[in-house]
Amino acid sequence: MCRRVEALRRVHPSLFSFPGRAVIKTVLLAALVLGGCASAPTAPSPNIEVPATFREGDIRWTSAPPAEAQARGTWWKAFSDPTLDGLMDRAAANNTSIELAAARLMQARALARSAEADRLPQFGLRAGIARQGGPLINAAGGQGTLATLAGDLSYELDLFGRLSKASTAASLDAQSREALLRSTQLLVQADVAQNYLSLRALDAERELVRGTLTAYRETVDITERRFRAGSIAELDVVRVRAELASIESDALALDRRRAELEHSLAVLLGETASSFQLASGEWSATLPVIPAGVPSTVLTRRPDVAAAQRTLEASQARLGVARTAWFPTLSLTSSGGFASPNLGDLLTASMRAWSVGALLAMPLFDGGRREAGIQNAQGELGASLASYREQILVAFREVEDQLSGLRLLAEQANVQTQAVALGSRASVLAESRYRSGLASQLDLLDARRTDLRNRRTALQVRAAQYQATVALVRALGGGWEAPAIAFDGPRAQDTQAALR
Repeated sequence: MCRRVEALRRVHPSLFSFPGRAVIKTVLLAALVLGGCASAPTAPSPNIEVPATFREGDIRWTSAPPAEAQARGTWWKAFSDPTLDGLMDRAAANNTSIELAAARLMQARALARSAEADRLPQFGLRAGIARQGGPLINAAGGQGTLATLAGDLSYELDLFGRLSKASTAASLDAQSREALLRSTQLLVQADVAQNYLSLRALDAERELVRGTLTAYRETVDITERRFRAGSIAELDVVRVRAELASIESDALALDRRRAELEHSLAVLLGETASSFQLASGEWSATLPVIPAGVPSTVLTRRPDVAAAQRTLEASQARLGVARTAWFPTLSLTSSGGFASPNLGDLLTASMRAWSVGALLAMPLFDGGRREAGIQNAQGELGASLASYREQILVAFREVEDQLSGLRLLAEQANVQTQAVALGSRASVLAESRYRSGLASQLDLLDARRTDLRNRRTALQVRAAQYQATVALVRALGGGWEAPAIAFDGPRAQDTQAALR
């Protein structure tokens, strides 16, 4: 404890150089003793068991610092779709979620500047004129007018780092908001890509179903002519009409889903659903291939992880601010100017006035309020640490989900391609046998139904591959190129020390 006092003496020797130094020394000693008693017991820092590699793919995990500020590039251009590129530009300019996140960032930066301003000297000017009178003032001979013009200078010595810690916490909050802005941008980009690619997949499925409808309408016409000719029973007509109605229902369901996707896309672009329209087009986007051996360091660019880490560090700084409540505050003030009963003499040398002062303040008893503040800050730090840990675990889960999904979807696509080929061949054979009278109408309808189902499933698997690719891009923090620097997990030693 004496070493703390001696250190303070070396930094601020003037505090001990005037007649009241014994009082000040006593107060500071009491503050340091109370500050030592304010320390909370050490709390264990939760550790994350990081796997050596991802389960899916040859991706190794290494320790590295965050890199969320690194440029991600225009990852969506890997799909080689000009329409998608244009939609991304419109979303970046008009999306309301991005605008909201940018406004929150502006607020956080303003608060950081305000906290930093508290560490600087404060200077102001004041001027006034007053007329005083009355029986008591007259008896003292003080009746008259008093004009003043003065400047005030004040500065709080940051003896125990309260102001610097508060400034650090506010700055980290601003960095967290900046990371959340990047997270919002990445989320919007992924949503735009997924909605657009889903819409194009629906266009392809609608085209397939409509082609099938045309074939079924021709079959209905032929069946009705044969029924009128008396060569088949009415049951055959009813069956084929029921099949046609079922496919028409599916086509209308696809139209409804496409309209909903179009409306969702309009919101992402910051436009009204009533005025936005995206014409049907060919599903020509290229399916990017995530290369093998992508380093796990790409996870360092995940802005949500970076935001959680900045929030953790800000909570740690606020715990330090709460602990400084046990220490005294020392403010230096000075004032200089002029005062005169006559405005004409206000700026003369004889009217000068000045004052210099220092204020040392420290509450001695607050009913446990400061200790409650420390406990609240410790709770906030614990919550931030748990949130940070969860964010990292979620990042691992999302990457594993999409890697396994892409692997299994590729296998499913190969099998489904075989199913489409076999179903198409069965449909051709069934129709040939039906025309030759060797197969029943039920055989033909069943073959066509199976062929259509296989083709639609193949389109849906392909669409799922696009969706999983976009989701993997988002899980990796935007793209899959390795950053120049890597990821650094929770600094357990710093957190553990802060919890003491």
